[in-house]
Amino acid sequence: MGMGALGLGGLLGNLGFPNSAAADGFTNPMLPKGSHFPGKAKRVIHIFANGGASHVDTFDPKPSLDKWNGKEIPLQLKTERKTGAAFKSPFKFRKYGRSGIEVSELFPHVAESIDDIAVIRSMHANVPNHEPSLLLMNCGEARQVRPSMGSWVTYGLGSENQNLPGFISMCPGGYPIQESQNWQCGFLPGVFQGTYINTEHTKIEKLIEHIKNNYSSMPEQRAQLDLLQTLNARHRKKRAEDAQIEARIQSFELAYRMQMDATDAFDISREPEHIRKMYGEGTQARQILIARRLVERGVRFVQVWHGAGQPWDNHDDIEVGHRALAKQCDQAMGALLKDLKQRGMLEDTLVIWGGEFGRTPTVELPTPGSNAGKINGRDHNHYGFTMWMAGGGVRGGYVHGATDEFGFAAVEKKVHVHDLHATILALLGFDHEKLTFHSAGRDYRLTDLYGNVVRELIA
Repeated sequence: MGMGALGLGGLLGNLGFPNSAAADGFTNPMLPKGSHFPGKAKRVIHIFANGGASHVDTFDPKPSLDKWNGKEIPLQLKTERKTGAAFKSPFKFRKYGRSGIEVSELFPHVAESIDDIAVIRSMHANVPNHEPSLLLMNCGEARQVRPSMGSWVTYGLGSENQNLPGFISMCPGGYPIQESQNWQCGFLPGVFQGTYINTEHTKIEKLIEHIKNNYSSMPEQRAQLDLLQTLNARHRKKRAEDAQIEARIQSFELAYRMQMDATDAFDISREPEHIRKMYGEGTQARQILIARRLVERGVRFVQVWHGAGQPWDNHDDIEVGHRALAKQCDQAMGALLKDLKQRGMLEDTLVIWGGEFGRTPTVELPTPGSNAGKINGRDHNHYGFTMWMAGGGVRGGYVHGATDEFGFAAVEKKVHVHDLHATILALLGFDHEKLTFHSAGRDYRLTDLYGNVVRELIA
């Protein structure tokens, strides 16, 4: 029994916890945990099309827009700005795979894996504004401070790699709208906060600040950290369950351990040349390949932002804008799906693509100071839009729901953002009504007081 205790102490030490921390009853909240029931997915890659990609130009073809192009359609819903006549898609659609699902010419590489993808054409949100819609999609609440989906997932499952953050959010060129609130931990302990990485940089020293210590050796750092942890443990004993102290202890330990693993995980030059070519060139290709390397190393939730600096928010010149944006990511997303599959990882890795809402099937009319007189773009549309999921127990080669004949609003098998979150948690093995955290006098959850699991999306 004594040898077993010594072994346990060594194990805790290897995980970055000095024996003093183990002795005072402190346990690592990021250690892997069991879910409510066996989940089909073990990890998540969430590719966020920031700004709202147009569903009628990507994954929801509408032949009626060709017939009504330039004419006022019989369905007019309230939009954020004034819109006019029907605006047909400038892109061609064609059928792919055994399922014959139609996909725009913008995404030929993604379309090659369509039989592994579930396309949700009946998404809807609450309002046509970026700020609340971004928070709703990421945090399940449009106004109040709430934990993000990645924080909830790592809170529920922990992480399989204690030397890297369990939740990483990669966004090149700076923060998107609502900034770090999109990956906030809210009232959850700080250890579950998303770690922001600016993937515009390629050198590890710029990707992650202070990743290398130029003044102390690793043994010296370990000795300093052990002393600091001992002092922090004493401090914590007098202030039981202080989340800020626990988060600080965790952050120091993680920073120490990351010096080795992060350098390896973010260095795509270690990938074979044929893999790098498969993903393609550019920032998006690089960060999507990094996402695969991260989940391969046990990171639980990786969010990949696309369009923070140049969003999918094409109020004008949608043909030019969407074509350029799709070119940046299509090859890499298609490669990700194939790469995960050939490694045997797609079956338990959930890949999600989509933005905070879609765009109108009607053209946005120019207003003072907007669009510069152009009539070739689309306004925000929360009434109906498209997202897709692949892997992780998702029913591939399946189209769920539909918008009306013009693509304005979801009308069949409607899926609200809360329903999407409930389904994602179900794929990970959680009852969304039972994954809760007590704060301010009541139990909170990602889906707030709503949400139904969409069983048809699960294989």
